Amino acid sequence: MIQDRGSIKWTAMMLPEHVKLLREYNESLDKVEKPVLDEQKYEEFNEVICEAMEENITLQFTYYQKGEIKKLVGNIHYIDQLKRELRIVDYLTKKHVLKLGDIIEIEQY
Repeated sequence: MIQDRGSIKWTAMMLPEHVKLLREYNESLDKVEKPVLDEQKYEEFNEVICEAMEENITLQFTYYQKGEIKKLVGNIHYIDQLKRELRIVDYLTKKHVLKLGDIIEIEQY
């Protein structure tokens, strides 16, 4: 039985620039566009954030970063109003910085 090697057999005949372009193209297929949120959603975020800071509640943040949607679980440590950022500490006590404009969803964990 003949077993096909897929695209591996063609990469030897391709220029390195072409291989790089094909990899970039395949990576771009997985990327998603940043969702647009309305003002009501930001008001909900504000309420959840204020309540979580008062009662030290752990939250799950869904955010957009470089074409991907990621999740982060942690407690809010500080809100920077000037930079419009949240400083979050996860369960490993590692600090993360999230921009308020990149947040898509906030839920109690």
